[in-house]
Amino acid sequence: MTPKIHPDTTVGRVSLKVADLDRLADYYQTVIGFTLRDQTAGQVTLGTANEDILVLIESRGGRAMPNRPGLYHFAILLPSRPALGQWLKHLAESGYRLQGASDHAVSEALYLADPEGNGIEVYRDRPRAEWPLVGNEVQMTLDPLDFEGVVAEVTPTAWAGLPTGTTLGHIHLQVNDTHQAEAFYVDVLGFDLMQRYPGASFISAGGYHHHLGANVWHSAGAAPRPPEALGLHAFSIVLPDEAERQRLVAKIEAAGRPIEDTADGPLVRDPAGNGVVLGVV
Repeated sequence: MTPKIHPDTTVGRVSLKVADLDRLADYYQTVIGFTLRDQTAGQVTLGTANEDILVLIESRGGRAMPNRPGLYHFAILLPSRPALGQWLKHLAESGYRLQGASDHAVSEALYLADPEGNGIEVYRDRPRAEWPLVGNEVQMTLDPLDFEGVVAEVTPTAWAGLPTGTTLGHIHLQVNDTHQAEAFYVDVLGFDLMQRYPGASFISAGGYHHHLGANVWHSAGAAPRPPEALGLHAFSIVLPDEAERQRLVAKIEAAGRPIEDTADGPLVRDPAGNGVVLGVV
């Protein structure tokens, strides 16, 4: 049996290559509610008061390739249902529209895209005790969202950006083959398979409903993204300590997958070419 990844493993920041850095940086602050964390020539880091969540890397002349592997969406996890209602109220007042909304039984989620087409989910989790399970697998649904119930819990406070306790909840990837994705993330890295859905797999550490989604809805059989493609650059898996990171590096090397040294940590590419940085808390 493949040793499991540490149950305290989460996902960390996601980095995107964008064509118009100023426009995207403004969008993520004024519309999504991120705080500016750092800014250098050609790069902006955004997040909350105490956590980096998103890095935007300028790539002028880059090309959008929506049907290649890459990002489906990254998911911003809010700490409560009232916080979700407050964010929804802010979005409505800003004049931006949602692309969709769903009750997934484990969570309530809102969906939209940034001006360059990068997918975003904003959601809140239900308590784990309420998650529907069959054995060890979650039973996520696609039910209509109770908008009235969400908005009814909004407290009469002024919008001040994403609240304390907001984190990156999960990453949903476009891949070219879900079986290959499972072979990498489950069999090599040691995540748990939590649910299969037509054309998609959902995996996690520590019993979470999913830290990673992988689907082929727009990218089945597609080649990896070339260097000039806009969109996903990499995302981080956050491990609890250096010992766990080195254990995972050894597993990846034993599986014959190359590892690149980067300033953020070791980087490995999944079978679809998506970059995965191995970070530590």
